[in-house]
Amino acid sequence: MRVSVIIVSYNTSDLLRQGLQALASEDVHEVIVVDNASKDGSPEMIESDFPNVKLIRNNKNRGFGAANNQGMDAMTGDVALLLNSDARPKPGAIAKLAQVMEDESVIACGGKLLFPDGRIQESACNPLTLWAVFCEQTWLEKIFPNSKLFSPYWISSRLAAQGNGPHEVAQVMGACLMLRPVERFNEQFFLYCEDTELCHRLAKHGKIMYAPEAEFVHELGASSTATRWESIARYNRGKELYFQLHHGEWPRRWCLFWNRMGAKKRMEIWGLATILTLGLVKRFRSKAAMFAKVLFCPKAGPPLPPDAR
Repeated sequence: MRVSVIIVSYNTSDLLRQGLQALASEDVHEVIVVDNASKDGSPEMIESDFPNVKLIRNNKNRGFGAANNQGMDAMTGDVALLLNSDARPKPGAIAKLAQVMEDESVIACGGKLLFPDGRIQESACNPLTLWAVFCEQTWLEKIFPNSKLFSPYWISSRLAAQGNGPHEVAQVMGACLMLRPVERFNEQFFLYCEDTELCHRLAKHGKIMYAPEAEFVHELGASSTATRWESIARYNRGKELYFQLHHGEWPRRWCLFWNRMGAKKRMEIWGLATILTLGLVKRFRSKAAMFAKVLFCPKAGPPLPPDAR
């Protein structure tokens, strides 16, 4: 099983170096880095320090999905491992994922993602539903994190507690996704939920597995240069686009409603906290302002940075 590792890079030179160093000890067929017009010297670092890495340099930020598509179009291996530039495998992790892919009925799989301090990250999911959006936006999933009813979407922690897998799931996070390249990302998604949409289509070709015995360290969010409010707004927009594409206009509108309702309630709560503390607590002011931006941004999400157009 020849594994082509594909990494999308955007201004994460130090983390990218750590990831490429970790890959040097893994048995992989090739490593492809697609750089989305980084300005921190990432391409030059790859050319000088990792000459065996295939480098694709974009002259603008094309987004996560489009850049991964470029990598899959250029790969020569049997399977692709899409790996964030802020993620790195623990020894043997890639081989364990490749072993899962030896089963021809498996179309994709993902490993266990860990924070640098060893805590598990949620990276495997049930299908994205309007009920899951409702539970997210009304805090039910946080109030009842172990409830299958009120925390229906993220399931990595529950599966990991069951012991080694692999376990069949609806989706694994695109930060660490091994797949047979029979589908490509929908490039209408610039960032966030493109992996949800891709896995929805991949599932028509075979099983998607979560393999907790394959461990990767993931510095969550380090590869995103968006501000917090932009990340939330784009994630909301991604969910809305997913429902529009696969379930129709009315589910999209319901998703939009619950997303805006959630932003409104959070703005009100943090705004009240700001008033009660006479505006003296910076964290309260910042939270209120952040959710106000999420609430009142255009329904298509915040504008892309100039270099992403």
